[in-house]
Amino acid sequence: MSMRACVIGLGKLGAPLAACLAAKGLTIIGVDNDPRKVEAINRRQPPVHEPGLAEQLAQTEGRLSAVTDVEAAIRDTDISFIVVSTPSEPSGGFSLRYVEPVCQAIGRALAAKASYHVVCLTSTVMPGTTGGAVRALLEKSSGKRVGTDFGLCYSPEFIALGSVIRDFLNPDMLLIGESDVRAGDFLQSLYAQVCENKPAIARMAFVNAEITKLAVNTYVTTKISYANMLARICEQLPGANVDVITSALGLDTRIGAKYLKGALSYGGPCFPRDNLALAQLARQLGVPPDLAQAVDRFNRAQVSWLADLVQQRSDGTAGILGLTYKAGTDVVEEAAGFLLAKELAARGVKVLAFDPAYGTNSSRPALENVCFASSALDCIQKSDAVILATSWPEFNTIAPSQWSRSGNHQPRTVIDCWRAVKFLRDEPGVHYIALGEGFQ
Repeated sequence: MSMRACVIGLGKLGAPLAACLAAKGLTIIGVDNDPRKVEAINRRQPPVHEPGLAEQLAQTEGRLSAVTDVEAAIRDTDISFIVVSTPSEPSGGFSLRYVEPVCQAIGRALAAKASYHVVCLTSTVMPGTTGGAVRALLEKSSGKRVGTDFGLCYSPEFIALGSVIRDFLNPDMLLIGESDVRAGDFLQSLYAQVCENKPAIARMAFVNAEITKLAVNTYVTTKISYANMLARICEQLPGANVDVITSALGLDTRIGAKYLKGALSYGGPCFPRDNLALAQLARQLGVPPDLAQAVDRFNRAQVSWLADLVQQRSDGTAGILGLTYKAGTDVVEEAAGFLLAKELAARGVKVLAFDPAYGTNSSRPALENVCFASSALDCIQKSDAVILATSWPEFNTIAPSQWSRSGNHQPRTVIDCWRAVKFLRDEPGVHYIALGEGFQ
């Protein structure tokens, strides 16, 4: 008999998780309080934008269904994954306002359930939460004991939007915070059925897993910001090239090549807020938060610096190619291109923008005083300066001659934040600026 699991929260992480588990042979019940997402899953249609999700849903072959009732899903499954939002608080910590009612519903279901069940929290939380508030809620509402009557794990996924399915099926590591060995064994056995590689597995107490989750992401943000600092240095020295430097840095095994691109600020729903959360945790514990705070300040200053550069290089229309925080996703949260468009518009600059996925996100935040182009080419040809802010592959396929401006016009300025269109370096009618390379 296959393992049965429920995934509570069918958003950008939960829906792909449910689809992957079902595609690998598990019987899955998805749960969400949004009837539209439930209906989409039951029709085997993606409720969110994520590459490869439709293909995964097509492979579920009747093993995936969705409901709005948490308690019913718990009764019919062996393990439950809590994948609901934990919004950031003004202090930098994470709110449990969506986790708490889910835990209460799970507890009520567990009270009437005789068989063993594991509750797995995947949402990012502050250290001390899983063994504290979450455990207390589950025990109070169920009348049962964690580690004796049911298991509890904290196992956040290290995945990125736009590559959720690949990252989930081929993780670098599995992080399992466990209430007891039985619960950890149960979760590890599930992962063994699903992962296509053989990842390292780190099992530990809740608090260590919670700190590890924040530590991994904030270490990466520090590495990104270091590379971005090098890029800014290179821009001031003729002949300097950040790609040459970071390629050499990455050869040192103590450093490694990943996240040493040297480009725009990091963004998205995880990196910025996890960095702030670690700083908040340090402050609460009386530990100097200087490093995490410096990384956050440097990252946020990147957008203002880039806006200054745009205004210095052009006094006409600024065309922004890419509003999402990375290619392959429709998320604009803390995205450099999106924030740049807002900043320039607030300064009174005429902004024209295009992104292949921005229009597909029904919950996207509005961009006031920003016009939208019908295509990337339309954005380029109607702008005096073009900023390539997100490295969507289709931008690289536009012919060099279509970026140029001829005749009596000044050359069109192209600011390439990712050094993705280097073929424009010697193109007539283009003033090409590659961030991370020396320019005056």
